[in-house]
Amino acid sequence: MPEIPANAVLTVSGLTELVRGALEETFAEVWVQGEVSNYRRQESGHCYFSLKDEGAQLSCVLFRGDAARLAQPLRDGMKVNAFGRISVYAPRGSYQLVCRSVLPAGKGTLAERFEALKKRLTAEGLFEREKKKPLPVLPQNIAIVTSPTGAVIRDFVSILSRRGWRGRVVLFPVRVQGAGAAEEIAAAVERAGKCGAFDTIVLARGGGSLEDLWPFNEERLVRAVAGCPVPTVSGVGHETDFTLCDFAADRRAETPSAAAELISSLFLDARDRTGDAAERLDALAREFLATRGARLELCGARLAASSPERRVEHLYLRLDELSARRNAAAGAALASCRNTLEQLAARTQAAGPQKRAAILAERLDQIALRLASVSPQSAVRRGYAIVRNAGGGILTNAAQALASREITLEMRGGTLEAAVRNASGKTGQ
Repeated sequence: MPEIPANAVLTVSGLTELVRGALEETFAEVWVQGEVSNYRRQESGHCYFSLKDEGAQLSCVLFRGDAARLAQPLRDGMKVNAFGRISVYAPRGSYQLVCRSVLPAGKGTLAERFEALKKRLTAEGLFEREKKKPLPVLPQNIAIVTSPTGAVIRDFVSILSRRGWRGRVVLFPVRVQGAGAAEEIAAAVERAGKCGAFDTIVLARGGGSLEDLWPFNEERLVRAVAGCPVPTVSGVGHETDFTLCDFAADRRAETPSAAAELISSLFLDARDRTGDAAERLDALAREFLATRGARLELCGARLAASSPERRVEHLYLRLDELSARRNAAAGAALASCRNTLEQLAARTQAAGPQKRAAILAERLDQIALRLASVSPQSAVRRGYAIVRNAGGGILTNAAQALASREITLEMRGGTLEAAVRNASGKTGQ
């Protein structure tokens, strides 16, 4: 092992600074031609992309001010000439081209191949709408052709389960990127279509650059999808990604998750329609039973009304009614006779001697009351006294009392005996 020279060990930062100085000094101004890939524009306005050819790729950055001066917006697949300087980004230990200007140089190789193949297959009628097969309303067995290790299969199954779809999903594991991937995917599609066990086949892959998605643009796979006897759904890439398999498939979904939602939506729509039909059928059945039940009750009521038992009951009621009317008539007649007798008795009593005797008795009572009011006893009750002599005679003046000498005073509450001593004043007769 060689010995470490004293004071000759560089730090990572020190070495990076040396490399950056050498590169930035040597390549301060450089033109580079390549195909744009993985283009993205940040909210800040800065643009990041790669320039690539068949043998290598170079990271590039175009800052906001320079990007605003572009005559034509960049996009994946463009072939461009970029002018700028080489810079080293120390935190990652990588170098990149800081672009000052980017000029179009014609379309890139992959984009040209895409357009050429699309044009040729379209001319053959491979993508005609009339050839598209309708998806089953209630798919029960789904074959999904995708990578077994990616998040696509997990998300696909999770969405179906969450939305209540019921059926079977069979994974056909394949590579979805790189050399030989297109042949592998095409063979899986053909096997799934020929076995007769599936009613829907789904091609699924996450997003990526044009070269990442290129297996789904290979003619071998595109023809396999277009010729598949089973309805196919292409769920490859993101919303903005298009592959030739999207045009060849019977339905395109923007993403693999959208493919799961598309399939489950058909199921949910059918389930909702079935539920609505069941509710309407139940309502019609209930209405029918209610109508027939009402008619049955009416017929039963009519039958009961005309039954012998009901007729006997009706006759009983009629008999009771007549009996009540007879009793009421007899009672009214008796009451009328009783009233007539009472009137005759009153008239007889008014014209008989008892009435006159009662009037005379009343007159005698009045006379007796008048006599009593003027009797001596009435005067005593009013506070006066009756003076009597020894023989009980009533004395009417003082002289009679003086002659008698002994008198009796009859007053209210009792009698008093008194002796007369003298009399004064004028005496009456």
